[in-house]
Amino acid sequence: VFQFCPHTASIDEMYAATKKAALQVPEGLGATDRDCWLNFLLAMRVEPELGRDRPEIIYHYPASQASLSKIVRSENGHEVAERFELYYRGIELANGFHELDDADELRSRFERVNVDRAADGRPMLPMPEIFLATMEQGLPGCTGVALGFDRLVMLATNVKSIDGVMTFPRPHETME
Repeated sequence: VFQFCPHTASIDEMYAATKKAALQVPEGLGATDRDCWLNFLLAMRVEPELGRDRPEIIYHYPASQASLSKIVRSENGHEVAERFELYYRGIELANGFHELDDADELRSRFERVNVDRAADGRPMLPMPEIFLATMEQGLPGCTGVALGFDRLVMLATNVKSIDGVMTFPRPHETME
């Protein structure tokens, strides 16, 4: 869909791809935040096309998008997150990753999130000290996958909105 590498593309390259795809740049999209640009382009142009005829998996996300997954070096030399997302008919059905089990690295990532939040003027999140203390005791290597069962039912029943398959749908806001 785009002719750039998500691991090395500059914001200028992503901006040019946005203009070439005739996408309107949303107000407030971080002028210096690569991940905001990557997420925007993924959501607007890539995800809707994924899994049209068969399930497709995206993997080797940029290391900056690791969340709580481990980071490894790929065959082509990029640091990548050991995580994946499964798509079918443009809908994310599942995501999973190799769980990060290094308590010091977890603390560092949580601290970086708060530095980024502070830089954006958002409130800092409390440090999950109980979780971190537990992780310091050690966690065996493990992986996990979360399946969106409601999304699976939505696709199986050809319902266009997730509200149509939820047992307790969210109340819709009224327009005034």
